[in-house]
Amino acid sequence: MSRVSQVAARGGVAALISRTLAFFAVVVLIGALPWLSGNSPEYTVLRARYADRPATPEVLAQIRTELGLDAGPLAVFTDWATGVLTGDFGTSWISGDPVLPGVLGALGVSLTLMGAALAVALLVAALVCLPTVRAGLAGRPARGAGATAAALTALPEFLLAAVLLIVVAVWAGWLPPYGWRGPEYVVLPALALGLPAGGLIGRLLSTALAGAFTERWVHTWAVAGHSRARIAAAALHRALPGVIGQIALVIVGLTGGAVPVEEVFAIPGLGRTLLGAAASQDIPALQAGVLVLLVLAAAVGALTALIRRVLLGPAARTGDLPVPGPPISQGRSWWVVPAVSGAALLALVVAGLFRDPYTSAHARLEAPSWALPLGADAAGRDVLARVGHGALDTLGLALVVVAACLVIGLVIGLTGAWSTGPVEVTNAAPPIIAGILVVAMAGPSAAGAALAVALVSWAPLAAHTAALVAEISARPYVRVLPLLGAGRTRILAGTVLPTLLPEVTRHAILRLPGTALAIAGLGFLGLGQQPPAPEWGLLLAEGINYVERAPWTVLGPAVALVLASVLAVSLSSADSTRRPRLGHGFPAPEAADGPRPQALTGR
Repeated sequence: MSRVSQVAARGGVAALISRTLAFFAVVVLIGALPWLSGNSPEYTVLRARYADRPATPEVLAQIRTELGLDAGPLAVFTDWATGVLTGDFGTSWISGDPVLPGVLGALGVSLTLMGAALAVALLVAALVCLPTVRAGLAGRPARGAGATAAALTALPEFLLAAVLLIVVAVWAGWLPPYGWRGPEYVVLPALALGLPAGGLIGRLLSTALAGAFTERWVHTWAVAGHSRARIAAAALHRALPGVIGQIALVIVGLTGGAVPVEEVFAIPGLGRTLLGAAASQDIPALQAGVLVLLVLAAAVGALTALIRRVLLGPAARTGDLPVPGPPISQGRSWWVVPAVSGAALLALVVAGLFRDPYTSAHARLEAPSWALPLGADAAGRDVLARVGHGALDTLGLALVVVAACLVIGLVIGLTGAWSTGPVEVTNAAPPIIAGILVVAMAGPSAAGAALAVALVSWAPLAAHTAALVAEISARPYVRVLPLLGAGRTRILAGTVLPTLLPEVTRHAILRLPGTALAIAGLGFLGLGQQPPAPEWGLLLAEGINYVERAPWTVLGPAVALVLASVLAVSLSSADSTRRPRLGHGFPAPEAADGPRPQALTGR
């Protein structure tokens, strides 16, 4: 067996071991929830099954015996795991019915919704990438997507769902508002999920395409007379390996993380089922649902790894991957977008800081006026004041979480194949489920919500890091370093990490608005910030019920989130002044030295 084959085999074994250990750890954690929280579920079960019976110690003890909790966590988990091996996923503690049929039915609904949302996301991503492809074919490679993708990424899914529900279903009457009884019920939730996901995929893919168009082969192919369509297809083929892992994470996230959209449209999907099981401490149903998500994540991850190997082909093994050219410098006009969005956000926040965010000094749902620029909420409080004072709670906490996720993602992503299991398992767990686990052990708080989001939000950054490590390590100037005496640690720290750090950091900044919204979503469910805190997500949650007759209750926080997203994404595209280095003191060769590519006018 060749050395390359041995390395590939070791990587496959490492991925298998990491998946097994990570899956087992999460399932054990879910099973131990009643003991970790210190709140036994017998009282909840009593109210669900025997509402007419008093909560006496004798009755509670009887329920504990029925559930088998007296045997201890190890015995309960062992009994459940043994049943899983024989196809028995247990019986619901609440309804007394087998949990597997209900979980599989909910999974079918979620997979249908996921497929429709993914189709929307890929269409949006294609439209976002179109200007980058046109610029690259014209011989003037762009820097990637900008404000449009940022605005799409910043759209809160549950707010978008509510707006679509009111405008399309209620006002226009074009589509049904609630339920799941036919193809027409899929359209609105698919749009609510697919538009933000498409903005994220489009942003990542556009950046990768922009890098591909700076490589030397593009100019060579144009001179050789290849058609524009073939060059565009080759650039897409070159860009996909670096972002295919992110697309896979979006797919899994669309299945397990669609709880707010499922709630708005009353869809009986897997995310909503998991939320109900976690809230009622129905441990068998929760274990079965999480296990199904983990299996789905593993299957999608394995398929993604196979697709990525096919896309890279022999170049990943031979070290023939091309090196991107120098970054495209911005003109002075580039600063217009961050300057305008930053100034607008600053003006909005500063104007609100000089107003009282808590006093109900106005009429309920009072319309905007000169004295009340953004109107009043349902409690008669100044919306502008609450938006201004909520900026620190929303953006400050989200920034801390993003920084923590960046560090965790880099550390875990640099481990290569060993990161496979933790990444897949973590991405399969929606922040809401993580929030319930954290709150069950530590109680509701802003710090608890931040911790819950951080626990599950590092996975895309780790996957992105691992993909870039594999690609950078296959470049010729990196593969030659061991022959020059450089060790693995020196190569990672001196060459690989400085090369991938700007791209992963830009990705982390791009996730800032989504992180802020995830923290806010946990607060809305009672798992994080509590009213009357003027946190932006809470403002959206409080105003969403009045958006039909008082849209200004959500306009302020929604605009603030979009402005913050556009600012974050535009600043993340700033030129990196640090050049990749070979070990210590060796500059990386440039693939695009020489004349800039001319317009690709091939046949």
